[in-house]
Amino acid sequence: MKKYFKYFIFLLFMSTILSATAQTKITNPFGLVYGGAITENVPGKVNIHPVSYKLNGIAVAANVYTPANYDASKKYPAVVVAHPNGGIKEQTAGLYAQRLAEAGYITIAADALYQGASGGEPRHTDKPTYRTEDIRGMADYISSYAGVDANRLGVLGICGGGGYTLKAAQGDKRFKAVATLSMFNSGEVRRNGFQNSQLNTIQERLKKASDARAQEAAGGKIIYAGVASITDEEIAKTSTDLYREGYTYYYRTHAHPNSTFLYTMSSLLDLMTWDATTNMDMIDQPLLMMAGSKADTKYMTDEAFGKATNAKSKELFVIDGATHIQTYWRPEYVDQAINKLTSFFGKNL
Repeated sequence: MKKYFKYFIFLLFMSTILSATAQTKITNPFGLVYGGAITENVPGKVNIHPVSYKLNGIAVAANVYTPANYDASKKYPAVVVAHPNGGIKEQTAGLYAQRLAEAGYITIAADALYQGASGGEPRHTDKPTYRTEDIRGMADYISSYAGVDANRLGVLGICGGGGYTLKAAQGDKRFKAVATLSMFNSGEVRRNGFQNSQLNTIQERLKKASDARAQEAAGGKIIYAGVASITDEEIAKTSTDLYREGYTYYYRTHAHPNSTFLYTMSSLLDLMTWDATTNMDMIDQPLLMMAGSKADTKYMTDEAFGKATNAKSKELFVIDGATHIQTYWRPEYVDQAINKLTSFFGKNL
């Protein structure tokens, strides 16, 4: 009986811990789900400011972070932060935006149009043109924010946001310094499959996307690709680090109701004919690309980096021991990335 009582106490303890963790995520007044997130705005500290603005007539939900002792009459460098595919501003994009604000930057992280808390229908549309425009829209907004020196504007893109950041920076020279973390080339992966695993089904998948577009145009049901939910057993059986750890991050440890792995099937018409590394030679700004040494996505960073032949300066920073998803949240890897970013932006902004 004593043995079972101890087991009961252990289960009760674990239940309490898990419940407390879930409650912390739910009750954060700003909806933030990352470690060390702001819970209240305190004078003299880094503060968060939920804002909304219109981009092409659609409402955008964003968070602006201001540094400690922020004074609107002064001038600060600013950084735009683009979130991963499926991600939202309350997850890793918010973490990096907050940490950069702690280093003295005014930062902005916004939900992509058609995703998160931003407007747009149909929901979960994921088209490269829109995602690139999201980054330019953040630049539009933050450039006129009180205290921002628009001549010292940088950009950081994480995962899919990294690929879209490279594309945005090719043409938008308001970005004086360009950085990516765990860059994911959405077009290449949707076209060829992760690690080129679906080369034999490209035309078949384009046909499905075309049929989905036709169904939408006829007023039919929206067809979605991706994963709506997943069991622990299915996560455990996932062979790649990116997706196994990604499912755990988005559906378990850092879950948020606005985050999803779904995207409209018709989006593949745009995704599969697009590539983040096309015209990389048009980037003439300083470029920093960061990836974990154990990331199974690192091949995408390597490919893009090699094509950036005209960057004013460029550096590939490898975070030793990190996988793709671990750069989103593990303190020892986030610290390395932030230290490198503050050095990079400090030098170039």
